[in-house]
Amino acid sequence: ARRSRDGGIVMQAKHNKQLVPFAKQLRKEMTKEEGFVVGFSAAYPVRFSRQKVSGKYIADFYSAEAKLIIELDGSQHFEEEHEKTDKKRDAELNKLGLQVIRYTNDDIKKHFYDVCTELAE
Repeated sequence: ARRSRDGGIVMQAKHNKQLVPFAKQLRKEMTKEEGFVVGFSAAYPVRFSRQKVSGKYIADFYSAEAKLIIELDGSQHFEEEHEKTDKKRDAELNKLGLQVIRYTNDDIKKHFYDVCTELAE
């Protein structure tokens, strides 16, 4: 991890360059739920990057200033193997001083106001 210009922690200086094209594709093919969060984050005083590559991971939304990663989980994240992978990933990111908050796509669809309130806090 290193510090950004604004003093936030950058996840890692080096990242897997092979993931960059995939991250760009994900940015272009944004889900409806990601679109809602983009709208929220545009009005938020802290800058968020979408589909940020760092190390061997791509974070859905990342703020160096807030030391925060927001992940939006589709139904595949409830499969046992995905749950294990997500737990390991979150633990590694926590070791870098980053907080990971996960929301399901249903949370975004059905409880978006509550999600925004929680993120603002």
